[in-house]
Amino acid sequence: MRTDIKEILSREGDSGITEVEGWIRTKRESKGLAFLELNDGSTIKNLQIVVNESLKNFHEIIHHLNNGCSIKAKGNLVPSMGSGQSVELQALEIEIYGDAPVDEYPLQKKRHTFEFLREISHLRPRTNTFGAIMRIRNTMSFAIHKFFQERGFLYVHTPIITGNDCEGAGEMFQVTTLSDKPQISDEGIINHENDFFGKKAFLTVSGQLEGEVFACALKNIYTFGPTFRAENSNTSRHLAEFWMIEPEMAFCDIRLNMDTAEEFLKYTMKYLIDNSLDDLEFFNSRIDKNTLGRISSIFESDFARITYTEAMNILKKSKKEFEYPPHWGIDLQSEHEKFLAEEEFKKPVIVTDYPREIKAFYMKINDDGKTVRAMDIIFPRLGEIVGGSERESDYKKLFDRISESGLNPELYWWYLELRKYGTVPHSGFGLGFERLIQFVTGMQNIRDVIPFPRCAGYLEF
Repeated sequence: MRTDIKEILSREGDSGITEVEGWIRTKRESKGLAFLELNDGSTIKNLQIVVNESLKNFHEIIHHLNNGCSIKAKGNLVPSMGSGQSVELQALEIEIYGDAPVDEYPLQKKRHTFEFLREISHLRPRTNTFGAIMRIRNTMSFAIHKFFQERGFLYVHTPIITGNDCEGAGEMFQVTTLSDKPQISDEGIINHENDFFGKKAFLTVSGQLEGEVFACALKNIYTFGPTFRAENSNTSRHLAEFWMIEPEMAFCDIRLNMDTAEEFLKYTMKYLIDNSLDDLEFFNSRIDKNTLGRISSIFESDFARITYTEAMNILKKSKKEFEYPPHWGIDLQSEHEKFLAEEEFKKPVIVTDYPREIKAFYMKINDDGKTVRAMDIIFPRLGEIVGGSERESDYKKLFDRISESGLNPELYWWYLELRKYGTVPHSGFGLGFERLIQFVTGMQNIRDVIPFPRCAGYLEF
């Protein structure tokens, strides 16, 4: 019976005939002996396979047992005589599934640059780093669903194709079936009447607005899916396709929203430590020496809470020379966030009550008329990781906010009707999944924490 290497290495004192399958990571030869390090993706650790000349087809296959080759090995599992592993497999039979010629297989060296590995995204999951990243993505995905399911949230699939711009920024990919030469009016406007939907359609930047539909009927929901942004930025912080976690909660004000977001982050960080320690230890030793400490500090801290106005006053009083001088009315820059989380408070910070002019139309206006009930959670090293708000529940105020944002209220008729029929206080937040994975792994480039990166000028695979 074939067994995962992760399970084999977790056994204590177990031995006997065992069968495994996987890909060879390294091979060492010595006088009629070969030592193979086999990995099957179930764990970052390898199983050593000892092959000697007594193997039936030793001389036929030994030259094929190279890095990248896929095999099935059957043999005796025995305590290992060497260091670094508790058990090893003494091969009795080996079957080669797929060759990997030394002069062609690109993953021959032990270490490659991340830039090079992006060029071979179809092979980079076979490296320690990217195998570990994918297992951590899996663990974090499960933790996210577990957190919400344990608290009675319903998982809702919101649409990927939309006719609305949630953020109002206009950086959206258009979806069309028009030919390369669509009908254009004298004013230069494309006629979409003959398009698939009979109107403009886009890939969504957020599932929030549709999520509110279900929160206003089913109370607590969350969506976790792909989102898209056509921001033409070729930096280590931008992706054109990324995943978002977005809960929406009815009968929920900004304070409960903050409490839920803080609890959510602490829960998922603790779950990751408890269930992916081997992979995290790899990042702690190879990528960022503070990986484990940084993750632990999240669930061991009470997040600081300050208003935007208080944040500006702290930044001004710091006497620190910022590239962007702080003053009331500007958005917090990365350098401001870094100072607050790393120098002033030395832990996560929740900033609330931002100026209305710099926040989205759907955020509830405070009684002062100048600020909205927004909240951003700032992490040390990373900066903003969560953005959320109490949503505007008043029909007229929301209508006016849509208009002053330069958007057409007619396109949001259904969203406005949620405030017309049985409106309730409700709140929610959004968290970019890849930014979360960056934080827990210490990886510097966001393109290295998603299976297939999509960004400006780059569309492979």
